[in-house]
Amino acid sequence: MLDRRSLVKHAGIAGVLAAGAAPAVHAAPLVRWRLASSFPKSLDTIYGGAETFARHVKAISGGRFEVSVHPAGELMPAFGVVDGVQQGRIEAAHTAAYYFYEKDETFAIGGAIPFGLNSRQMSAWTFQGNGLRLMREFYAAYNMVHFPCGNTGAQMGGWFRKDIRSLADIKGLKFRVNGFAGKVIERMGGQPQNLPGGEIYSALENGTIDAGEWIGPYDDQKLGFNKVAPNYYYPGWWEGGLQLDLYVNRKAWEALSPEFKALVDVASSAAHVDMQAKYDARNPAALKQLVNAGAKLRPFPADVMNAAFKVSRDLYAELSASNPRWAKVYADYARFRGEQNLWFRFTEATFDRFMQGQKL
Repeated sequence: MLDRRSLVKHAGIAGVLAAGAAPAVHAAPLVRWRLASSFPKSLDTIYGGAETFARHVKAISGGRFEVSVHPAGELMPAFGVVDGVQQGRIEAAHTAAYYFYEKDETFAIGGAIPFGLNSRQMSAWTFQGNGLRLMREFYAAYNMVHFPCGNTGAQMGGWFRKDIRSLADIKGLKFRVNGFAGKVIERMGGQPQNLPGGEIYSALENGTIDAGEWIGPYDDQKLGFNKVAPNYYYPGWWEGGLQLDLYVNRKAWEALSPEFKALVDVASSAAHVDMQAKYDARNPAALKQLVNAGAKLRPFPADVMNAAFKVSRDLYAELSASNPRWAKVYADYARFRGEQNLWFRFTEATFDRFMQGQKL
């Protein structure tokens, strides 16, 4: 007879689903969670990460553990989900950690910071370095347990109504950018605006903002930004690989059986891998379509990149001196980043540069 617990342990999510078997959870009580997303339902990639998680939870549990997924604004505002989880008004949330930097800048490290880790490096720090342990220690103060649940990969730099020819053009620029990166833009003379994804198009259209960034070609095309701002800049130096998180209320987590706890871990890991695969698969075609429709690809000028890098380093030094929680996590993160970039310099980066120069 098939040992289902052994199957889950040794075969992982892919093996379980392929075998059509569910783990031995027959004695476990029925569990229903509500999960609030920070994203609109129209974005099947980033919002879809929560749906992928919920689908695996239901399938593996044989329907005994169900998670209902709710888009931003349905149960609570996009930026209200951490309060909802912390206070126990919802069991879980799917969001980007840096949205909540005003609570503590350390949140941003769990998502993406300017000139930080790329997606593979972030996964390595999280799962094989000290990242998971350090961030869970931090989130404990907010009554939450977290699970990595997606990554966008490196992002684009956003849509600009006018050209950015030099650092001087950042002065006074009203730019929708994620909150923590806005601290860098502000020090460069810009005026950062922290808006949910669903509000960026109208703000660009009516001139409330001069520029806006979201993620990359696939999502940006869905949101129609090319219709209201023609200049598409790269790279998104503030998001070399945005990691998304599943936040779980600690009481709800502790109420789960051991089998269901393992299920949450496995299902979030499956969603984590699936999201980046979707972005990597869908962005190339979307970028071609955007360019064919008139989008103008522009690299950020060197003086903008250099200034942003210096300002970011200065900001991190200040935070390390003033915020002990940031200092503890960032010290480990920065050490890991240095080692990773030394390795990637000789392997991934060199291979990528060569391949991108070839005609295939």
